Amino acid sequence: MKVVSTNIGKPVTISWQGLDRITGIYKNPVAEGIYLGPEGVTGDAIGNPKVHGGALKAAYLFSADQYPFWKTHYPSLDWEFGMFGENLTVKGLDETQILMGSIYQLGNATVRITTPREPCFKLGLRFKDQGIIDAFVKHGLPGTYIQVLEPGFAHEGDRMELLELPERSVSIAAFFSMWYAPEKDRKLIHEVLHLPWISEQKQKQLQRWLS
Repeated sequence: MKVVSTNIGKPVTISWQGLDRITGIYKNPVAEGIYLGPEGVTGDAIGNPKVHGGALKAAYLFSADQYPFWKTHYPSLDWEFGMFGENLTVKGLDETQILMGSIYQLGNATVRITTPREPCFKLGLRFKDQGIIDAFVKHGLPGTYIQVLEPGFAHEGDRMELLELPERSVSIAAFFSMWYAPEKDRKLIHEVLHLPWISEQKQKQLQRWLS
């Protein structure tokens, strides 16, 4: 896998359902690269720290290979990398193959794959169409959040190299599919329920589904 773009967002105020909100989804490529810190990307805006940023969502990766698919659905948009709010656009990133908990060398940082991105209304605002939320879920390739184990810089052209696989886990795509499925895969839930790279909030939701 290879980084093809590093992206940073400045805080933008948007209006949604009568309220002003801050978002960092409007990201743009930066030539100088980005610094991956334990709690987030240096200089990157976080609109809602309850659902973005922090140790288990320090940065968001999205596949460059998915851009052609979405461009055909939204040809009138002004396309550039960072459109999905990702910090790193990565060529070769395949959510069906990447396991939650896997550890990678990324630039001179060491990172762990954590959980898939869950789309919200801010993605709809970015694409000027709230219908993209359902389409994004149906497409099933959401990108992934990472935990930064050893901070460092990532630049365009850097490789993302596998260092370690977890003893047990599931792919990002499988977890994402289960999360939105009407009927939950109880076996999969049991597999991942207490894994340390899944947030306490998500573990509580998984436990409720089992109950």
